[in-house]
Amino acid sequence: MKNEQQLSEGRTRHGVARLLLERGPITAAAVAETLGLSPAAVRRHLDCLVADGEAGMRDAPRQGQRGRGRPAKLWLLTEAGRARFGHAYDDLAIAAIRFVAESAGEDAVREFAARRVASMVGRHRDEVLGEEGPAERAKALADALTREGYAASTRRVGAGEQLCQHHCPVAHVAAEFPELCEVETAAFAELLGTHVQRLSTIARGDAACTTHVPLGGAEPPGPGATTAPTTTEGTPS
Repeated sequence: MKNEQQLSEGRTRHGVARLLLERGPITAAAVAETLGLSPAAVRRHLDCLVADGEAGMRDAPRQGQRGRGRPAKLWLLTEAGRARFGHAYDDLAIAAIRFVAESAGEDAVREFAARRVASMVGRHRDEVLGEEGPAERAKALADALTREGYAASTRRVGAGEQLCQHHCPVAHVAAEFPELCEVETAAFAELLGTHVQRLSTIARGDAACTTHVPLGGAEPPGPGATTAPTTTEGTPS
């Protein structure tokens, strides 16, 4: 009975951690509502994740007149917490790309990065291009990225759509080689048929890689089009 209870606790804690990965920063109340847990249970699991160095919290930004009460707390995973969900590359991969950079130069690293992204995007290209406009394509791209391990989602913000990648399997590599993020941003722009702007990145310590997709711009190219639009690149992911 005790082992069964421990397994159940472990599964629930993993679910809490996954929600922090996919939706963080997020309030404890939102975690409780989403997972159908009591506030006390959520707090217990969050405290355990913090004790293990897998989660942290920060104050939510104040919006308008909220009085003098304490600001809401937002919870998110630390780098150690993200590691629970795995990384596609390790120190050997970083050493290998370093060797490429030293032996063949930065252009070779960029070519490697471009081939990697082209292979990943190519698996989902027809599915994304089958959608009509940038917003719909961004949602299809988010679904595709989730299947690739990026835990992606979209949300409407102002006059645009934000594509949020809550996990990056190559964050450790991208922190040293931003070319991986730069070519990824360009690939997103080409696939969505509009310029995009990278607003935040996990590789630079942010909670998610966020890409702004403006709406109401040029019509996206149809399937088979090869001309990429101009890309505005922000912080590398």
